[in-house]
Amino acid sequence: MEQVDILAFGAHPDDVEIGASGIIASHAAKGFQTAICDLTNGELSSNGDVNIRRREADKAGKILNLSARYRLDFPDRGLTGSSDQINEMALLIRKLKPRIVLAPYWKDRHPDHGACSRMAKEAVFDAAIRKKAKGESPHRVESLYYYFINQIDEADLIVDISHVYSQKKEAILAFESQFVPGLNRVDTPLNRPSYLSMVEGRDQLWGHQIGTQYGEGLVAEQPLSVNSLI
Repeated sequence: MEQVDILAFGAHPDDVEIGASGIIASHAAKGFQTAICDLTNGELSSNGDVNIRRREADKAGKILNLSARYRLDFPDRGLTGSSDQINEMALLIRKLKPRIVLAPYWKDRHPDHGACSRMAKEAVFDAAIRKKAKGESPHRVESLYYYFINQIDEADLIVDISHVYSQKKEAILAFESQFVPGLNRVDTPLNRPSYLSMVEGRDQLWGHQIGTQYGEGLVAEQPLSVNSLI
C-alpha cells in the first residue's frame, strides 16, 4: 500500500465515476497517484450483483489508470457513521496519506451519498488526531472537496476535464449493469437516457463557465487559499 495524492470516497461503486472521474483521470495522466474507496458494494441496487459490480469497478479503475481501489464492505443503506465505520475510513487515510480527499456533495437525493459526505468529513478530521491513531502516524489532509452525483449547485472550484472526457464516459459505461438498459434489467433513473445526458450537460455547463468544453465542479467548506492573484 503506497501513498496517494488523491483519495476519492464513494458510497457505491460508480459514484466517483459519475462525479469526479475526470479529475481522477486528469491527475493520473499527470503522474499523480489516485485511489477510489467504495464504502459499500451497492448490493441493494436494482440491477447487477456484488460480483458484477466489482468487475465493473475494476474495469472502470483500469480505464481511469487508478493506482488502487479499496472496498470497505459497509452495508448498502447501512452507512450509520458509527465509530467503527469512521475509524476504518480514518485508518485508510492514515495509511495512504492523501493530499486531497474527495467525497460526495452532502445535498443529494440518495441518503447514502449524504451519509458518505458526512463520514468522510469526520474521517478526515479523526485521521489527524494523534491520540486516535493507535499505532499509525496521524495524517492531516490538505483539502477536502465535495463532488456532485445527482445534484447540481454552485461550484467553488471547477476543474477542466476536456482532455479526458472520453475516459470519463468510458468509465461510467463500464458499469453496464447500472447505466445500460437490457434484458431482465429493471428500469431505473440511472439507465434512462436522460441521466447520462444530464451528467454530460452539467459537465458542459461547468466547462462553459471556465471557457473549456467540459469541467467538474467541486464544493469546498473552507475558503480557498492562493499566494497571489497573478
